[in-house]
Amino acid sequence: MSMCQFAVPLLLPNCDTQQSTLMLWAMRDLVKKFRPHSLAGERTFVEGRIVEMDIPMVSFVRLGESSLPKSQTLNKLLSNPHQHNDTFVHRDMECGDVPRIISDGLVEVSWYLPCGNTNIDLFTQPVAIANLRGDGRLFKTQMSFLCQTSAAVVIFSDDLEGDLSTLNNRESRAEVFLVTNSQSKTFNMETLRDICMKHKVKETNVIIKKKQNDAEFVKALHFHVNGVIGNYTIKMKVEDMAAVARHVGIVVDEDCTECANGRANAEGITGKIQDVVKFKEDQLPLHGEIWKEISQIEKERCRMCNADKDIESYKSLLKTKETKLREKQQERAFSEAMAKFTAGISESGTQRLYFLKWLKIQLDTLSRHNLSTLREEYKDCCRNTPQNKELIAHLDEKISICSLGPEHFFRELGQLYECACSLPENNPARQQVQHLPALCAQMLLDGFSVELVDGDASNIPMKWIKEVLTQLHHLVDTKSKILVLTVLGVQSTGKSTLLNTMFGVQFAVSSGRCTRGAFMLLIKVSEVLRSELKCDFIMIIDTEGLKSPELTALDTSYKHDNELATLVIGLSDITIINIAMENSTEIKDILQIVVHAFLRMREVGKKPRCLFVHQNVSDMSVHDSNIRDRKKLMEQLDEMTRAAAKMEKKAYTKFTDVMDYDPDKDSFYIPGLWHGTPPMTPVNAGYSEAVYELKKSLIGSLKTSDDVMINNATEFLEWTQGLWNAVKGENVIFNFRNSLVADAYRDLCTHYNTWEWSFQSEMNNWLITKETMISNFGVTEKNFQMNLLRTRLNDWLHEASKKLHEEEKTILSNLNEYFQKKDSKVRLVEKYRQDFRTSANSLRHQMEMSIKHSLEKAVEIREGMEKVNEITDKQMDTVRR
Repeated sequence: MSMCQFAVPLLLPNCDTQQSTLMLWAMRDLVKKFRPHSLAGERTFVEGRIVEMDIPMVSFVRLGESSLPKSQTLNKLLSNPHQHNDTFVHRDMECGDVPRIISDGLVEVSWYLPCGNTNIDLFTQPVAIANLRGDGRLFKTQMSFLCQTSAAVVIFSDDLEGDLSTLNNRESRAEVFLVTNSQSKTFNMETLRDICMKHKVKETNVIIKKKQNDAEFVKALHFHVNGVIGNYTIKMKVEDMAAVARHVGIVVDEDCTECANGRANAEGITGKIQDVVKFKEDQLPLHGEIWKEISQIEKERCRMCNADKDIESYKSLLKTKETKLREKQQERAFSEAMAKFTAGISESGTQRLYFLKWLKIQLDTLSRHNLSTLREEYKDCCRNTPQNKELIAHLDEKISICSLGPEHFFRELGQLYECACSLPENNPARQQVQHLPALCAQMLLDGFSVELVDGDASNIPMKWIKEVLTQLHHLVDTKSKILVLTVLGVQSTGKSTLLNTMFGVQFAVSSGRCTRGAFMLLIKVSEVLRSELKCDFIMIIDTEGLKSPELTALDTSYKHDNELATLVIGLSDITIINIAMENSTEIKDILQIVVHAFLRMREVGKKPRCLFVHQNVSDMSVHDSNIRDRKKLMEQLDEMTRAAAKMEKKAYTKFTDVMDYDPDKDSFYIPGLWHGTPPMTPVNAGYSEAVYELKKSLIGSLKTSDDVMINNATEFLEWTQGLWNAVKGENVIFNFRNSLVADAYRDLCTHYNTWEWSFQSEMNNWLITKETMISNFGVTEKNFQMNLLRTRLNDWLHEASKKLHEEEKTILSNLNEYFQKKDSKVRLVEKYRQDFRTSANSLRHQMEMSIKHSLEKAVEIREGMEKVNEITDKQMDTVRR
């Protein structure tokens, strides 16, 4: 509601008992971002939970009859002239005049938040606007609450001779304004003056609607509200309003036992956090550097990139390293924070939900505060001491690791289980964690997301995930047929928002603090749809954005992206490729790599469906006007498929051979999410409609499709294990940005191997000739001097060096000729030219050392043979005598 700029309930009355409830817990999730004009020059912003912000509140109430439409006036007050928005429901809206049954006594609230632009903002500072439904004289409790919590109370009334005693609240701190209509039949100026004197309303606080149009009237109202914001310092956080609510007899929704206990348990963990980075090192040590090292060892055991000739010894060494790291984990297992976290998630269902929500709220607040502080430090450092590269790099690293959320605790939980699995079954430490996977499986059923791929370590804690999915299978009594849907795209293109809108889930969305790794979430399919969709659950996998700025500086960034893309597409029955605007070039590299995965899956009978979603495209004719672009994309993807098929030694020629994709039916164009400039812009209705059409098309195709292979939880687990092992075992293809680069590199390697073989062959023939000359040296000569052999050796070594230099020049010349060819392949491997030059130079040095060693050895053998001959001759002379 708040995202759509609708007012939300602040005080909600019970229609049976008339008891009001302060909706504090319901509003805890509202996070707002704005820029007051005092910060506009610095281009900084304020971000936080709305219930924790000190924002002045102006309340609008009606006492008796009023000919002025209060709610409609408030909508005009909060709307820019060129963009009207109905924040509050009013009588002239569709269905706005139905008889009231539950809304009387309801207090709604909405917030006006500036963006820092004087041409757009109506108010320079944030302000909360509260609206009491019905006649305020009938709801004295609500009136008392508003008078004590508001900076100003604006009264709409034409009934000046009626009962206005509710204005005389002794505990009120609010400035009172009176709004009346001079055109009403009961209006009398004398009566108005008497009312103002009796209730101590300043003359300047009286706003009379005269014969001017609505725009002038709203302008006058705006002037007074702006004055309240600027001149009065009465501000109160929504969470501080709870004390006032209890005092006047209003129930607070957070006062239930489960909520209070959940908050206390969460504060037991977060209350001791001073430094997030240090807390993670001390209290969550298992999934830090140790887990990253284990992940690297796991991949190395599969790929054997650094193995020497003795492979078995190398494998044993890696296994020993992993065992020592697991032992190191066991030494630091179950910190105080993790013990409290485990206790919190082991509570009963409702209290566990409260605990996790409170933990997320408190950790988000901490992370947000730390991130804001670090950003300011980083900005100051870049501005004032740009030469201090080390400090800037240090702050940059701290910003990248300063986030802390429940997912870090669950990641630690997974490592607790993984390291315990390396212990004997009867070990108490292993028995202590056996119940954890069942708890996590239950949370999956409760709608929580669980991390599948650790985005920091680029690894799957497979023992943990295996047991969680096994427990899930048991919890649902083996009714666990799962349809897997994945969204993939470049960072900050709205992937999580798309899933949230489409399925009503709550993946984290925030620019600058994006998803890391991949998270899976289960949606239970209703009984009605199970037979049509042929599944019990839809599993949604939300992935981190590809080509993230944090990773692009690293040479291995494409390797990380390729591994993640291959894995999640390999797991999916349906893959949504999310693209910003109409341009698909940003993700083309990734698509080219995952073609390899599609080829391999096609061989085992799996042909996933692919949908392209272009976001922020508002032109209604874009589908027709982009026919040529879609055709060109298909041609390029076909080319990638052929290149990948050649490397995989398959016969596929078209992209549609390995993936179910129709460029006309499976391309969707979605307009932008916001209808204007945030933070006061509402959600674009066109966005919701387009996402609904996408979902309808998706569900419709699933109902009619017979090609989708639906697996249950255990089968999905087996598929995940096999696919992840394949990804870990693959090394060559992931080292390249895309398939064409890999193919071009392979072509270059073929040529280079030919040149290298020619080089080695020439030098080996030369060496054989010289070795023969050495072995025959002096055999036919009498009284020759052996020291001449050493002289000849120096000559041959000089000749070898000269010949090696010439052969190296030949390779480099061939290499230059290769790169001078006007071939598209050459451009793709230009970055590797220096690597091959270095390789040629290294080859020369290696051959030079080898030839020198071989020649010296041959000379030593010849010299030894000559000594043997001398000894033999002497013995023969002795015998003859």
